[in-house]
Amino acid sequence: MQNKKYSKLLRNSSTKTRIRYSETDQMGVVYHGNYAQFFELGRTEWLRSLGVTYKDMEISGIMLPVISLHCNFIKSALYDDVLTIKTFLKKKPLVKIEFDYEITNQNNELICTGNTVLAFMERKTMKPTRCPNYLLEGLGF
Repeated sequence: MQNKKYSKLLRNSSTKTRIRYSETDQMGVVYHGNYAQFFELGRTEWLRSLGVTYKDMEISGIMLPVISLHCNFIKSALYDDVLTIKTFLKKKPLVKIEFDYEITNQNNELICTGNTVLAFMERKTMKPTRCPNYLLEGLGF
Protein backbone atom coordinates (compact mmCIF):
# COMPACT_ATOMS: atom_id res chain seq x y z
CA MET A 1 0.00 0.00 0.00
CA GLN A 2 1.37 3.41 -0.97
CA ASN A 3 2.01 6.06 1.65
CA LYS A 4 -0.50 8.89 1.13
CA LYS A 5 2.21 11.56 1.29
CA TYR A 6 4.42 9.60 -1.10
CA SER A 7 1.67 9.33 -3.70
CA LYS A 8 0.96 13.06 -3.43
CA LEU A 9 4.67 13.85 -3.60
CA LEU A 10 4.88 12.13 -6.95
CA ARG A 11 1.83 14.01 -8.16
CA ASN A 12 1.85 14.53 -11.88
CA SER A 13 -0.25 16.18 -14.50
CA SER A 14 -0.79 15.81 -18.21
CA THR A 15 -1.78 18.37 -20.83
CA LYS A 16 -2.02 18.38 -24.61
CA THR A 17 -1.02 20.89 -27.26
CA ARG A 18 -1.17 20.84 -31.06
CA ILE A 19 1.93 22.00 -32.94
CA ARG A 20 1.27 25.21 -34.84
CA TYR A 21 3.01 26.12 -38.08
CA SER A 22 4.79 29.02 -36.35
CA GLU A 23 6.50 26.55 -33.98
CA THR A 24 8.26 24.69 -36.81
CA ASP A 25 11.22 25.30 -39.07
CA GLN A 26 11.25 25.08 -42.87
CA MET A 27 11.27 21.27 -42.66
CA GLY A 28 8.10 21.16 -40.53
CA VAL A 29 10.08 20.11 -37.44
CA VAL A 30 9.45 21.81 -34.08
CA TYR A 31 12.21 24.33 -33.34
CA HIS A 32 14.21 23.13 -30.31
CA GLY A 33 13.71 26.41 -28.39
CA ASN A 34 9.98 25.71 -28.13
CA TYR A 35 10.50 22.83 -25.73
CA ALA A 36 11.14 25.28 -22.87
CA GLN A 37 7.66 26.68 -23.54
CA PHE A 38 6.17 23.18 -23.56
CA PHE A 39 7.76 22.54 -20.16
CA GLU A 40 6.32 25.84 -18.91
CA LEU A 41 2.87 24.80 -20.15
CA GLY A 42 3.26 21.54 -18.23
CA ARG A 43 4.29 23.34 -15.02
CA THR A 44 1.49 25.86 -15.32
CA GLU A 45 -1.12 23.12 -15.65
CA TRP A 46 0.53 21.13 -12.83
CA LEU A 47 0.14 24.15 -10.53
CA ARG A 48 -3.42 24.73 -11.75
CA SER A 49 -4.27 21.11 -10.82
CA LEU A 50 -3.40 22.10 -7.23
CA GLY A 51 -5.62 25.18 -7.42
CA VAL A 52 -2.65 27.56 -7.72
CA THR A 53 -1.61 29.83 -10.60
CA TYR A 54 1.58 31.75 -11.30
CA LYS A 55 -0.53 34.91 -11.08
CA ASP A 56 -1.71 33.97 -7.57
CA MET A 57 1.87 33.30 -6.51
CA GLU A 58 3.11 36.63 -7.91
CA ILE A 59 0.28 38.51 -6.18
CA SER A 60 1.32 36.85 -2.91
CA GLY A 61 4.91 38.04 -3.50
CA ILE A 62 6.50 34.83 -4.78
CA MET A 63 8.40 34.55 -8.07
CA LEU A 64 9.58 31.26 -9.63
CA PRO A 65 12.50 31.81 -12.01
CA VAL A 66 13.93 28.82 -13.86
CA ILE A 67 17.50 28.19 -12.69
CA SER A 68 18.15 24.99 -14.64
CA LEU A 69 16.67 23.42 -17.79
CA HIS A 70 17.71 20.20 -19.48
CA CYS A 71 16.14 18.53 -22.52
CA ASN A 72 16.90 15.18 -24.18
CA PHE A 73 15.63 15.08 -27.77
CA ILE A 74 14.62 11.60 -28.88
CA LYS A 75 12.38 12.01 -31.92
CA SER A 76 11.28 15.04 -33.95
CA ALA A 77 7.88 16.57 -33.30
CA LEU A 78 6.23 17.77 -36.50
CA TYR A 79 3.69 20.33 -37.63
CA ASP A 80 0.13 19.41 -36.54
CA ASP A 81 1.29 16.68 -34.12
CA VAL A 82 -0.68 16.53 -30.89
CA LEU A 83 1.79 16.39 -28.01
CA THR A 84 1.07 15.19 -24.50
CA ILE A 85 3.22 16.88 -21.88
CA LYS A 86 3.52 14.85 -18.68
CA THR A 87 4.88 16.80 -15.73
CA PHE A 88 6.17 15.10 -12.58
CA LEU A 89 7.19 16.66 -9.28
CA LYS A 90 10.58 15.10 -8.55
CA LYS A 91 10.78 15.68 -4.78
CA LYS A 92 9.37 17.76 -1.93
CA PRO A 93 9.87 21.45 -2.72
CA LEU A 94 11.95 23.45 -0.23
CA VAL A 95 13.68 26.57 -1.61
CA LYS A 96 13.71 24.95 -5.04
CA ILE A 97 11.13 22.93 -6.93
CA GLU A 98 12.16 20.32 -9.48
CA PHE A 99 10.13 18.79 -12.31
CA ASP A 100 10.70 15.98 -14.78
CA TYR A 101 8.89 15.89 -18.14
CA GLU A 102 7.97 13.38 -20.82
CA ILE A 103 6.56 14.56 -24.12
CA THR A 104 4.89 12.06 -26.44
CA ASN A 105 3.10 12.45 -29.76
CA GLN A 106 -0.39 11.26 -30.77
CA ASN A 107 1.09 7.81 -31.52
CA ASN A 108 2.43 7.63 -27.95
CA GLU A 109 6.01 7.84 -29.27
CA LEU A 110 8.44 9.48 -26.87
CA ILE A 111 9.59 12.81 -28.32
CA CYS A 112 11.71 14.11 -25.46
CA THR A 113 12.38 14.02 -21.74
CA GLY A 114 13.46 16.94 -19.65
CA ASN A 115 14.01 18.49 -16.27
CA THR A 116 13.69 21.97 -14.80
CA VAL A 117 14.61 23.44 -11.44
CA LEU A 118 12.99 26.66 -10.27
CA ALA A 119 13.75 28.75 -7.19
CA PHE A 120 11.20 30.37 -4.91
CA MET A 121 12.09 34.08 -4.68
CA GLU A 122 10.55 36.93 -2.69
CA ARG A 123 9.31 39.47 -5.21
CA LYS A 124 10.31 42.55 -3.18
CA THR A 125 13.82 41.45 -2.20
CA MET A 126 14.58 39.03 -5.07
CA LYS A 127 16.09 36.71 -2.46
CA PRO A 128 15.43 32.98 -2.15
CA THR A 129 12.64 31.89 0.17
CA ARG A 130 10.99 28.64 1.22
CA CYS A 131 8.16 27.03 -0.69
CA PRO A 132 4.86 28.66 0.35
CA ASN A 133 2.82 26.73 2.91
CA TYR A 134 -0.28 26.71 0.70
CA LEU A 135 1.64 24.78 -1.95
CA LEU A 136 3.06 22.31 0.58
CA GLU A 137 -0.42 21.81 2.04
CA GLY A 138 -1.83 21.21 -1.43
CA LEU A 139 0.78 18.47 -1.85
CA GLY A 140 -0.10 16.92 1.52
CA PHE A 141 2.95 18.04 3.54
